[in-house]
Parts: sequence; C-alpha cells; structure tokens
Amino acid sequence: MNTVANTSPTQGPVPDHRLSIVVPMYNEVENVEPFVTAVHEALADYPFPWELLIVNDGSRDGTQQALDEQARLRGPHVRPIHLWRNFRQTAAMQAGIDAARGDVIVTLDGDLQNDPKDIPKLVARLLREDLDLVAGWRQNRQDGLWLRKVPSRIANRLIRKITQLEFQDLGCSLKAYRATVLKRVSLYGEMHRFIPAWMATVTSPARMAEEPVSHHARTRGESKYGISRTLRVVLDLLAVNFFLRFSGRPGHFFGGLGLGVGLLGGAILSYLAVLKMFGEQIGGRPLLWLGFFCVLGGLQFLTTGVLAELLIRIYYDRGEVAPYHTTQGPQLSAESAWHQTH
Repeated sequence: MNTVANTSPTQGPVPDHRLSIVVPMYNEVENVEPFVTAVHEALADYPFPWELLIVNDGSRDGTQQALDEQARLRGPHVRPIHLWRNFRQTAAMQAGIDAARGDVIVTLDGDLQNDPKDIPKLVARLLREDLDLVAGWRQNRQDGLWLRKVPSRIANRLIRKITQLEFQDLGCSLKAYRATVLKRVSLYGEMHRFIPAWMATVTSPARMAEEPVSHHARTRGESKYGISRTLRVVLDLLAVNFFLRFSGRPGHFFGGLGLGVGLLGGAILSYLAVLKMFGEQIGGRPLLWLGFFCVLGGLQFLTTGVLAELLIRIYYDRGEVAPYHTTQGPQLSAESAWHQTH
C-alpha cells in the first residue's frame, strides 16, 4: 500500500523560491478584506517573493469589486482573476494554477477556515524535504458533526481504499505543491478533492506528505458545501479509479468487461442449445434474449476497448505527453526569485 510521509520537517535553510497562493472565492464579499489582511499578516516577514491570486468564481454579491479594491490598495502582487460565471471550485482552482508564476503553489479556501499562518510551515517542509506535495491535515476540525465531519470521514476512508494513498484529510484545501509537478495535472469536474490521487499519476507517493494545520469555524458568509456533494464525490471517485488503473491501457478495462459479459452470454446460449437438442422449446424463454444481448454487449465492449487503445496510442504518439514520468529532483534556484518585481 502506498503511504505518505508524516514525520516532522527537517531543520535548515529554505531554498530560494517564488510563492504563488491560489484562492478560489464564490460570494465571499464579507471575507475578502479580512482574508487578504490575514495573508499579509502571515507573510509579513516572509523572506521570498510571493503573489496572491484570488479567483472570483462568478460571484454576484460584490466580491469582484472588493477584490479589485484590495488589489488597488495592496499592490500588483494581489492578482484578482474574474471568471464570467460560476464554473465551480475545481475550474476556479485550475484558473489560478494556470496563472501562477511561482515555483511553489499553495492553495487554500478564502473563508478563513484555513489559517494563512500555516503557509510558511507547509512550504518549508515541501522544500527542505524535497517533496512535491504537502497536504494540510485538520486534526481539530471546526465543522458540524453530521453534515461535514461524518461524511468527510466516510469519503476519506473510501478514497484511501480506492487510491491506496494514506492521507487522513483529502478534503483540506490547504496544500503546498511544487509547481512543475502540479502543472502536469489538469483538473476538471469536482476533481479538486482528488489532487493527491492525480498527483500520484505524475510523481511518487513517497514525495508526498501530510502536515497538521489549524482550522477555524466559519464566522462570515455561508458555506457552499452540503450533503449533496457526497454523490458527486462517489462519481468522481469512480473516474479517478479508472484513470489511476487504466489510463494507459483502457483496452484491458473494456476488454475485461467484454470477455466477462460475452462469456456469460455464451454460457447461457450453450445451455439453451443443449436443452434444444433434448427437444425442449426455448424460443419463448427470456433466458434466450438475455444470452443474445450478453453476447452482443460483450462484442460492443471489446470493440470499444480496441477503439480506446487506438485513441490512447494517438494521444501518446503526438509526442506531447509521455506514458511515464521521471524524478527530476529540485527545480528551484536563486535565479528563479522575483527580486525584480518586489
């Protein structure tokens, strides 16, 4: 089983880097100024260049105007990104990641439940231990028991079982990433909950770790989460499981289904053929139709597998994506710092 590191960060100097903080926001006008202030207070003595990218995910409550005002007051390192409608959290997070210019990318929620003071701790561990991901772990979560904690525990247990990644709190948005690795992953749907699983397709789980972080109760605005997200998590988990196991060999998935269904249909038809040989009437039996459609379905699964294999070969033969990823080691250097812009 794949595991993630949970040891304390090693001591020593933090390598030079540029830091990008990506925050999706939707209808959080009451939290804009307090959040931006909290980030600046947390990074007041941060010795490296940093930028704050806040993605306004189609808010309709004045969040856009509040973000623009903060950018005007704070300076160009506060970069609002306005989406023209609500694309949901995953798309908003992807927009911020695409626009980020840092060597390290930190993501967190903008509702002040994640504490910006934890950012330096996560970044330090990421760089000192040469990791690709350090995820926050809300050990003392300040949320409702039945609507938030219990569904989260069930989802985390299910996700651990499927992905074989021993993260305790995959739902925590506070995470630090090595940008060169994170940008190999494309997020869509509701996949922001499964970023560590997607990261496992481009890096080793040994290069991921989990770090305890603070968590606060929401004091302003309204939560955008509800019990309805549980179904979306289950559906997305099925997609994650498929891509983790069969992204490079889809023919095995569809071929396996085709062989199983086809063999079942063949067995049914063989049984009916034996009965026919002994003089029984089988023309009106529902089992005949079941066997026929199982054979037909098996053939369709097999041909779908062949087509999927052709598509995946075209995908890799373009030369833009390789079916493997190598460990490249640290990507940070003194030359990458933003001394000219800060």
